Amino acid sequence: MKQFFLIMVGISIGLHAELSRSNGIVQDNITRLQWQDDYSDNGNTIKSGNWEEALLYCSNLSLAGGGWRLPNIRELLSIVDYKVIKPSISNVFRRTASESSAISPFYWSSTTVPNPKFPSFAFSVNFSYGTQDYDGEKQLNSNFYVRCVRSL
Repeated sequence: MKQFFLIMVGISIGLHAELSRSNGIVQDNITRLQWQDDYSDNGNTIKSGNWEEALLYCSNLSLAGGGWRLPNIRELLSIVDYKVIKPSISNVFRRTASESSAISPFYWSSTTVPNPKFPSFAFSVNFSYGTQDYDGEKQLNSNFYVRCVRSL
């Protein structure tokens, strides 16, 4: 697991995001991904919920024509900015929960843990420090934040 983490950190550090913002969507011209940064559909509150709710929320998001999904762990790590903390993300993103939030500052990924000992766990990213974890039990009671993504 430690090797997997180091590989993921290396991949995300290797990607130098080229971000721009328009109408609540942050576009990364390097990865060719668009990121949700508009939560007007949720009363301007960053969406949170369990893993299944996160998957459903992204698939139903109609922002700018739809086509959204929950990002995989590699995609989510690609927007971490290790040069800043609390939050560890570019200031192009205007809506990111960190430690000052009411709930844990983790964001769901769609990537499940490939280990038979943890069949109901999914990876998440803590944007306070840009760390990844798999403590959240995706089908039970973990309440993490959601940031949807789509490909260009």
